[in-house]
Amino acid sequence: MKFQWTLIFGIIFALLVAIFAVINVDPVTVNYMFGQGEWPLILVILSSVLMGGLIVGLVGLFRVFMLQRKVKSLQKENEKLKIELETGTKTTTEEEKEQMPPDIH
Repeated sequence: MKFQWTLIFGIIFALLVAIFAVINVDPVTVNYMFGQGEWPLILVILSSVLMGGLIVGLVGLFRVFMLQRKVKSLQKENEKLKIELETGTKTTTEEEKEQMPPDIH
């Protein structure tokens, strides 16, 4: 149900942006770092919305990627702890081995 509401709000937002952009078709001056140009305001509005959406989407994808890595790491740790609990023995990880003095391991 959450996806449906997100889709509905997305469509409504897209319609509002499209209506707003179509109303504003006058040419405007866009200043670049190296010069300036004359563009219709509709293109400026639509490109700004597109760039904003791309930035938000890329940040979201990055967060999802980082969370997936964290989940995989925690799943491995969980499996290791389950095995230790079942066998009653403790296994040392590479990180723990690095923290030990050299003569112990």
